[in-house]
Amino acid sequence: MAEQTPRRNEPRLRPAPLLFEPAEAAADPEHFFDLESIDDPRTLLARSTELAQAFRAAADRAVEFQAMAAAQLADPRRFDRLTPADIAERAEWTEDYAKKMVEFGRDLMSGAEGAGSADPV
Repeated sequence: MAEQTPRRNEPRLRPAPLLFEPAEAAADPEHFFDLESIDDPRTLLARSTELAQAFRAAADRAVEFQAMAAAQLADPRRFDRLTPADIAERAEWTEDYAKKMVEFGRDLMSGAEGAGSADPV
């Protein structure tokens, strides 16, 4: 099973594999990573839990990359820097959330320890 996403200097553990979804299976709205074909509830619980944890880990990591990109785009040293409002518009965020993400990204890139919560919200 996947482990919780580590922060900063903690080693990253790889999430459970997200098995390949063939195009024809992905087109079926009832099909989801072959979970519907698992009859044993214990196996179903185990695999669906693995998938949920893998998706959470992937979402956490994607948010970290969003934050780092936002911080880079807002960097005052860039001639083409963006304002928090511009970043918010591109990412479909509120301006306040964009400001938090810029700060979170700066913290991630600086590797600052003890800079508060790793969660941008």
